[in-house]
Amino acid sequence: MAKLLCLASNSPRRRELIKYLGRPFVTFSVDTDEKCGDTEPEQYVADVALEKEAAVEAARGISDDEIVITADTCVAVDGVILGKPADDEDAKRMLRMLSGKTHKVCTGVVLAQKEGGSIKRVSFSETTLVTFTELTDGEIDEYVATGECRDKAGAYAIQGAFSKHISGIEGDYNNVVGFPVAAVYRNLKLFEQA
Repeated sequence: MAKLLCLASNSPRRRELIKYLGRPFVTFSVDTDEKCGDTEPEQYVADVALEKEAAVEAARGISDDEIVITADTCVAVDGVILGKPADDEDAKRMLRMLSGKTHKVCTGVVLAQKEGGSIKRVSFSETTLVTFTELTDGEIDEYVATGECRDKAGAYAIQGAFSKHISGIEGDYNNVVGFPVAAVYRNLKLFEQA
């Protein structure tokens, strides 16, 4: 029998996307700092996802009949990692940095399960390239005023009102939303067969 998937995330987008795996799941949240010293975005998100998994172990443990999934997403442009904006001014700063450029969206994922008394883990990341049109100050102000940017890495939601400013995407769209469904599905199959 397949183990229950336990998504440790309070992101409504991840909670929606995990449904596409076609497996029974539950969700819960775990508190972590989400700050690492890494400069490479793929390593940064992998490390934060591992920190979240460690927080799950410390807070509630992992039972024999479940697979815990943790994830973290960041945006990176010109060697700078952008997380969630601190406030509206920070969101505007991020959007100005991204205007007219192609940037990376990276999501790190950890799958963890109990096996023979110890915890077995696999960690991976997915990267998608996203290109913005040139944004005017007025367009940035208008978007930030919607409030949609406030809890989003890079201060935008590809699936929302900002979509009209996306001129290109290379890779997994769902990864930009925050949960790379295809990569999770592929790695979950390998994880359970190992």
